[in-house]
Amino acid sequence: MRSNLLSMDFNFDEIINRKGTASIKWDAAPSQDVLPMWVADMDFKTAPPIIEALQQRVSHGIFGYTQTPLEFYNAIIGWWEKQHHFILEKENLIATTGVIPALSASINALAKKGDSVIMQPPVYNHFYITLRNSGVGIVENNLIYNNGNYAIDFDDLERKASDASVKLLIISNPHNPVGRVWNREELQKLGDICQKHGIVVISDEIHSDLVYEGFKHIPFASLGHAYSAQSVTLSSPSKTFNLAGVQVGYLFTENMEFRNKIQKQLASQEMELLSPFAIEALIAAYDGGQQWLDALKLYLYDNYLYLKTFVEKHMPQLNVTPLQATYLVWLDCSAVSKPVSALASQLLQDHKLWVNPGTMYGDEGQNFLRINIACPRPLLEEGLGKLLLAFNKML
Repeated sequence: MRSNLLSMDFNFDEIINRKGTASIKWDAAPSQDVLPMWVADMDFKTAPPIIEALQQRVSHGIFGYTQTPLEFYNAIIGWWEKQHHFILEKENLIATTGVIPALSASINALAKKGDSVIMQPPVYNHFYITLRNSGVGIVENNLIYNNGNYAIDFDDLERKASDASVKLLIISNPHNPVGRVWNREELQKLGDICQKHGIVVISDEIHSDLVYEGFKHIPFASLGHAYSAQSVTLSSPSKTFNLAGVQVGYLFTENMEFRNKIQKQLASQEMELLSPFAIEALIAAYDGGQQWLDALKLYLYDNYLYLKTFVEKHMPQLNVTPLQATYLVWLDCSAVSKPVSALASQLLQDHKLWVNPGTMYGDEGQNFLRINIACPRPLLEEGLGKLLLAFNKML
């Protein structure tokens, strides 16, 4: 597979120096010799059509207040139809500066202080931050971990959804950090429980384009009108095309009342206007980024297989959670007696490898590390070498 990858027009093996660019991933490190494999940020150049579109926009030389044009919405609609066979309507879409601003606006618009929101740990740490900032209660419906695989605990969900204070549920679809792609049956069962108890589902689908062969992303809103009308979906090209710093995203819902409330909340937060670069980047990504994305997914999955083989050969006491989507590997370190927070600190301080301790994603992540494999293969090899050195001292 490697030879086929390198024969394409995109060289994902190229190492690009990001130090000194104010990169959070690289320049926030405590020292220059740290290898960062933590935050969900790829070390690849984005797709050439995006770079070309931004260069063209820069050459214009004027960057004033910018309205969001029809082409922006048409690009989103075309992408979701092509990628996920789901038809979106323009009037259901709201442009935002990212998924977290969209999440914050949705929570503040659809819940009030004293209400509670269900999450499914171990789950993206910014869900916790956003909920706490919104002043709502957090109810944890922990995922079930069994023989290396994760599932939703529907019995527990039913019990917790019956609490009258619960107004919202946030689902990570596909799931970060465990890499699960939820299937139609699972999503319908979750949706049915939420409808029964009058709970609005907020579906974070930012990783929906990074699903690997053999799996299929099911948009929550595609389950049918009853599900779509009782939900809000959040997404962005930022993870797919490495555009986090451009700050662009969107949300959609069939429910006009929800849309109006969220739009009002965004306006109150002064979050309505996108930059001209965000607009151009999204349009170029969705209209011209398919070939690059296809090559990227091959490279990412090849990196996953390399990591999995390396761990099985050199650190068989550890377990690599199956990766169905994302570029974030969830590594089971139960065989190590040391707490993962201390383990992650030791990896950073002694071996200059920066990975995330699973406890960032809730107590359910206490035996895990999250490793970002969206980097050139030589960097992945270096990172795994550092990991092996550390574990040879601990196992």
